[in-house]
Amino acid sequence: MKEDTACGGGENFDLHSIMESGRRFSFKEKMAYFRQITDQLDEHHQLMYMRMIGSAADREVLVYDEETGRMRPMLMFGSNNYLGLANHPYIKEQVKKAAQQFGTGIGGPPLLNGYTSLHRRLEERLAELKKTESAMIFASGYAANLGLVSGLADKDAILIYDAYSHASFTDGIKLSGAKSFRFPHNSMPALEEKLRIARLTNHGDIFVGVEGIYSMDGDAAPLDETAAICEKYGAILLVDDAHGTGVAGKTGRGSEEAFGVEGKVDVIMGTFSKTFAVTGGFVAASADIINYLRFYARSYMFSATVSPLIIAAVDAALDVMQREPERLEQLRQNIVYAHACLERSGFTVSGNSAIIPIPVPQNMNIRKAAYDLHRMGIFLNSIEYPAVPLSGQRFRVSLMATHTRGDIDRLAEALAEVWIPAGEHEHAV
Repeated sequence: MKEDTACGGGENFDLHSIMESGRRFSFKEKMAYFRQITDQLDEHHQLMYMRMIGSAADREVLVYDEETGRMRPMLMFGSNNYLGLANHPYIKEQVKKAAQQFGTGIGGPPLLNGYTSLHRRLEERLAELKKTESAMIFASGYAANLGLVSGLADKDAILIYDAYSHASFTDGIKLSGAKSFRFPHNSMPALEEKLRIARLTNHGDIFVGVEGIYSMDGDAAPLDETAAICEKYGAILLVDDAHGTGVAGKTGRGSEEAFGVEGKVDVIMGTFSKTFAVTGGFVAASADIINYLRFYARSYMFSATVSPLIIAAVDAALDVMQREPERLEQLRQNIVYAHACLERSGFTVSGNSAIIPIPVPQNMNIRKAAYDLHRMGIFLNSIEYPAVPLSGQRFRVSLMATHTRGDIDRLAEALAEVWIPAGEHEHAV
């Protein structure tokens, strides 16, 4: 079994891959070269990044138009605000109350500077949500993955992970120094074979990393099979449930609920930047693991305590999820309706999550298509090379519970208009 030294992830962006082959750049040359690329793209209206939003996140947002210098409304299909909680009046009111009681921040890391009663209560609620003994809060989902992987694994450990794992997970592997091996996406036979070989040659810790829902394709890891294989070989299962927490499973507890493996996953990571629509992340596990990570996860030890305002927002969001289960049901209805609309428009879609990838033909200029959609009032994320291979470029639709059927109809119509005829699009700049 050949060790994976590249730690390549599904969302790694490598600047060198867009440089001229075989040429070495100085620091100044690299900056100037990259500026030339972005300036040229901007000149041709093909740099649909860092768009300025002038309203609360919702199904419709105000976006600054560079051509007119004014804000204009756009339908938002690029946000992971799956349940539409970012502008919920109850949540905003609870954030105001938290500001009055706790101010805006702690001013240091939790181990040294402490945290509020809000933080402690939220950790308890997150552990309850994930059916674990304990939980801890990180400054971001990225920091959570980085900290849990590098904190738990060491140079004597083996880490086997899905080829589509997030960049934060693979960065954690690099920091840990552990031996790592990728297996083809969602291939359980390949995972079992790598575990079999690893167990024959290693008597130390073996970790397996997968995601509940994969962010680029919107498909799910078969957690029931994964958990069974890990139990068979005595491996420690790590699940990144960033996109599943709050929306997967019968009641939205996450991917573990969806696959009936609650209590069978050793460590679960989640974020606040998707369903909860703020920033931050968490890890849920046994009390022993969480206690250990508080001292050995560097991204926790050396990061300031998350603002009480964010904690209040997440805590209130959990209230809304319990009181308004119809939001989850509406999201699922929107997913079904979106699939039907897109298929009628000639697109092939798969999966059953709120993420719907729309593959782009290689002869189609994805940047021009993104600009065309922007002009038509559709805010959509284009995922292009080198974040994904040229053959894997796509638009990523993110649905919300607050989208109307009319919104989804307009999305399908706009995509069909941009796609036809795909072959006539000029090649990318």
